[in-house]
Amino acid sequence: MRPMTTELRPWGESDAGHLLRAFGASDDLAPQVGDADLSTLERHDTAWVYYWVSAEARGQGLATRSLASAARWAFEQRDLFRLELGHRVNNPASRIVALKAGFAPEGIERQKLKYEHQRYDVETHSRLRSDPAPEIELFTAR
Repeated sequence: MRPMTTELRPWGESDAGHLLRAFGASDDLAPQVGDADLSTLERHDTAWVYYWVSAEARGQGLATRSLASAARWAFEQRDLFRLELGHRVNNPASRIVALKAGFAPEGIERQKLKYEHQRYDVETHSRLRSDPAPEIELFTAR
């Protein structure tokens, strides 16, 4: 059996079926289209980071490794200085991912997100290029 290799890469057309299955299998993914990605590049060398993994991939450290790998790529390849993220406070798994990937908590934004008719408080985190990198195995990125 060939060992599985994992790398961070842009989505392609061949991923469509996998994405549909992931969203169909997990109600919590429906309101949040994303993966490990960066958006909102600003003139201040700052970007917003977000992440998710399919239900069957959870609990294997993939989100943590992906987030930390995306951060390394952002600092080294895009010359960013600050990465920010936020997670609902009722999602302790996302908090653990952020912390293990080297993102420091910064505070709570009250009722920031709204999914359907429910509002959620969000805990924000950041990681600076000057922060120490977490000691975890990273993925390659292209």
